[in-house]
Amino acid sequence: MGDMDGLEVTECTRCPELVDSRSQIVNGTGPADADLLFVGEGPGAQEDEQGEPFVGRSGTVLDDKLRERGLAREDVRITNCVRCRPPENRDPTVEELENCWPYLESEIEQVDPEVIITLGKVPSEHLLDRDVAVTKEAATVEQVDLGGAVRDVLVCVHPAATFYDRSQEESLDAAFDKAAAMADGDSNGQSQLGDF
Repeated sequence: MGDMDGLEVTECTRCPELVDSRSQIVNGTGPADADLLFVGEGPGAQEDEQGEPFVGRSGTVLDDKLRERGLAREDVRITNCVRCRPPENRDPTVEELENCWPYLESEIEQVDPEVIITLGKVPSEHLLDRDVAVTKEAATVEQVDLGGAVRDVLVCVHPAATFYDRSQEESLDAAFDKAAAMADGDSNGQSQLGDF
């Protein structure tokens, strides 16, 4: 694989607490030129163990939602705001988010996606740099200057939200519908299935 022009972070000791709690650095997966870039918060236990973002239950939801829209995990890039597992799965601190930001920004710049999808509150607030009411704002798109260009950022609820609250499913579906349409370069979001 090589180091994919710096998309792989192989060692980093910027966050002492995360260095202590991680078993490995979890880098993004997927094509280095993907149209869709999903950004989560940070690795949990299973991600830390397997070295891949969004494995486990929330990864299954993500995979299912992609598949329903004719996409596979292999077609999209998936990464996180922080690449190391926070202790006890707590939210990353502001300082940890700042420390990891150059890696994320460099990844955004290199992948140069059509649309960035923020999965949940932490990545949405981190990339939009403001408070975000994720459920209310799900499937909305905002233009943000990131990675050397103005980019479309699509707010999405975290896939895990659907475990606890079935009503979140609609928000998730709406965001994924929009993401798939934007990846096709189709601004009005017409489905490929024609009209039923």
